[in-house]
Amino acid sequence: MKSLISIHDFSKDEMLYVLQCAAEFEKNPCQTLLAGKVIASIFFEPSTRTRLSFETAANRLGARVVGFSDAKNTSVSKGETLKDTIKMVANYVDLIVMRHPLEGSARYAAEVANVPVINAGDGANQHPSQTLLDLYSIRKTQGRLDDIRITMVGDLKYGRTVHSLLQALSLFDARFKFIAPPELQMPAEYKAYLRQKGLPFEEHTDLNNNIGDADILYMTRVQQERFQDPIEYEKVKNSYSLKKSMLAKAKPTMKILHPLPRVNEIDAGVDDTPHAYYFEQARNGVFTRMAIIAYLLNAR
Repeated sequence: MKSLISIHDFSKDEMLYVLQCAAEFEKNPCQTLLAGKVIASIFFEPSTRTRLSFETAANRLGARVVGFSDAKNTSVSKGETLKDTIKMVANYVDLIVMRHPLEGSARYAAEVANVPVINAGDGANQHPSQTLLDLYSIRKTQGRLDDIRITMVGDLKYGRTVHSLLQALSLFDARFKFIAPPELQMPAEYKAYLRQKGLPFEEHTDLNNNIGDADILYMTRVQQERFQDPIEYEKVKNSYSLKKSMLAKAKPTMKILHPLPRVNEIDAGVDDTPHAYYFEQARNGVFTRMAIIAYLLNAR
């Protein structure tokens, strides 16, 4: 039995295999590989794209979906522990997809469950399925994963998507630029990880002058829910706003990714440019998550 809690749970070859399967599912998205299977979708934290794409993926594979999108409507509100919730849910299903606000919660769930667990985001820690759909989007738009120049912008301190993507792209010798205000810079442990790998990275606070050499511009939202102090959030919430005029020097093939939802970090005028790819990126999540589920349940 295998779970997907951290991007490190998949080897490079496994990642590439999942991307290959995702491409096949995109060509033929209606399958019955998981007929008779039941998938639990349990979200202790709000989600739109991740939850709906996982549930769509399960349905397209022929599985049934049970679960909840609000922990207030479950026995958690009565004081039930995470351990008891997971063990109870695992009795009913073949695989669990879980989002939780506490870092490490998904790993703990995988340890107590007797079915595979997919981490759909645990606090500011990891979001491995988002990483795999990001890799799929990058390879689809750039034709490769090797030697990608990626500029990550915004909330790099709490952004679990950039943390997971950094670790995955390190397997493909990517080059990184980090654009963030001092309060939201990439945590030291991830920069140490890149140094250990011998991979180059730059840190800047200015976005406008650091777009021209990027293959991928990865924008992120400043996440209000991660801040304990509302004053600190107010100081940084409008740090960056990508405008259409700022893309004048961008490479013709450069694509803008964003895990969504966006607030004001990408102006609506960018949506109609050939660089905007974030809505297609979200669509790619269905095929990638189909591949992940099928792989973990040995249906491929």
